[in-house]
Amino acid sequence: MTKPAIAPPALVLREFADNALLQILFGPHNANLDRIEQVLGVAVNTRGNAVELSGPSEVTAEAARALDDLYALAGRQGHLETADVDAALRMTRRATASSAPDLVLRTRKRHIAPRTPVQADYLEALGRDSLVFGLGPAGTGKTYLAVAKAVSMMLEGQVDRIVLSRPAVEAGERLGFLPGDLKDKVDPYLRPLYDALHDMLPGDQVMKKLATGDIEVAPLAFMRGRTLANSFVILDEAQNTTTMQMKMFLTRMGEHSRMVVTGDLSQTDLPPGTKSGLKDALEILDGVPGVSFVTFTDRDVVRHDLVTRIVRAYDRAERKRKDPKA
Repeated sequence: MTKPAIAPPALVLREFADNALLQILFGPHNANLDRIEQVLGVAVNTRGNAVELSGPSEVTAEAARALDDLYALAGRQGHLETADVDAALRMTRRATASSAPDLVLRTRKRHIAPRTPVQADYLEALGRDSLVFGLGPAGTGKTYLAVAKAVSMMLEGQVDRIVLSRPAVEAGERLGFLPGDLKDKVDPYLRPLYDALHDMLPGDQVMKKLATGDIEVAPLAFMRGRTLANSFVILDEAQNTTTMQMKMFLTRMGEHSRMVVTGDLSQTDLPPGTKSGLKDALEILDGVPGVSFVTFTDRDVVRHDLVTRIVRAYDRAERKRKDPKA
């Protein structure tokens, strides 16, 4: 029996003109190149300003795309982190590169690009549709990217206001026992939204826009009776809404507005037997034009590697509880 011919390894050469960016691209002691070798299984050699890639043709093509993306990213932000390298490697199998201009969000403090193919799909949906649902576990960038898109659109003059909201659901604590007035009581629930804003805008600009109402961070109950026009509106932790709260929120949309709803149905804090408004909306709005649903998985977790392992461990435990024979 004749054995199939084995394709010879491909050889790809990439040359980079800027010596300063080249040092960033390579990383300390060529750590970034070593990471590319380890993950993709391609041989990487350097010769002056050139990088030589050898291995199967598909792998060398992926490595070349990752190098090009990382070189462009180094030029934009002046440094590279391990997370940037891992993100570029995750994006290599996607036709749209992570450095594609329409997927890079520009804010006052940083430029933000997708780090997984699903994040890229999410950003495309945020730029295309009036209502987007971002679904999946913690650490996948659902809320962070939505806030980044909102800030980017405000800076470009595409929206006048950003409205960020969360349901103030008590997860084992009682609001009445917390110190301070109503704002003091609900602010801890909204802190992740404040953190995202401060990651994209200087602190003084965040405070100024909060004071003028250009940016509003409020619990979901404060949305009742309003019409939000020319706004980018985000509802975070939407799995903790009731069906009536979700309907109330979605019907706040006014002219020239965008809405993003994010949540994780596996982490609801609603009382037992109460149907999540997020789950209800997914069933009712399926197939409605202008509405997108983007689902993240543990493969899209972009926090510490341990977070990915924690999410997977909990998923395994949940499946075992539902089916002990699994």
